[in-house]
Amino acid sequence: MDNMNHKIILITGAGSGIGRETALEFARHGAYIILVDINRDGLEESARLIAQEGGESEIHECDVSSREAMSRLAETVNSRHKALDVLINNAGIGSAGRFLGTSLDTWEKVLDVNLMGVVHGCHFFAPQMVEKGNGGSIVNVASALAFAGTKEMPVYAASKFAVLGFSESLRADLAEYGLHVATICPGIINTAIVGNTVFEGELASGDRAQKSATSLYQRRNYPPQKVAKAIFGAVVKRKSVVPVSPEAWMLYYGKRLAPSLIERLVRLDAPI
Repeated sequence: MDNMNHKIILITGAGSGIGRETALEFARHGAYIILVDINRDGLEESARLIAQEGGESEIHECDVSSREAMSRLAETVNSRHKALDVLINNAGIGSAGRFLGTSLDTWEKVLDVNLMGVVHGCHFFAPQMVEKGNGGSIVNVASALAFAGTKEMPVYAASKFAVLGFSESLRADLAEYGLHVATICPGIINTAIVGNTVFEGELASGDRAQKSATSLYQRRNYPPQKVAKAIFGAVVKRKSVVPVSPEAWMLYYGKRLAPSLIERLVRLDAPI
């Protein structure tokens, strides 16, 4: 998979942030990119940037949380391209708020996108990849919070823990077909995710928490391009679980080497 010329890569959440930068990274290596997002304007901008660098792509507006929409997407894509070489399930939304202040509507909304969006992608595209019979990769984007959940983010952490566990099971299941499954755990990345984060409970009063979180991400300023390169490397080197930022690596090793320390750490108030 080190040669991406003419490889067919589908990326969800490709209209901005990590998804856009990942699309550009693969396009620079000669891949044909299928851009999927719910935001049409973002898709068109991503396609423009790819074309500007001499790459090729197509765009599809689609809600990954909808099985009907994903089924239609798969029918269109698979009829045109037969099978993907790489599927990257990246689309996601954020959620912040202590458990007692969160609503079941938020649980449903976040799990539908962050977990079922991944499941839908795998369900509708993996069979054709297996049938193609020449390997390939599925990349599921989780989070540093897939290793340790903070008290202010139970919904988000649950969705990302689930992605990590699902990917581990899928990796074992599809290995006999030569399909590689990677889980990417980025960390605090300077993207627009705060803008589509649901704030609840005490964090929902005013816009202080949202402004503080946005400022934190901007000050941290860890670029999505580094996540894109990590995703590309995971496909080329067929890696399994890939923490990206320093805090992601800290939680990855901390949970294994010093679990009691991590347990105390996640009880602290978040800096928002």
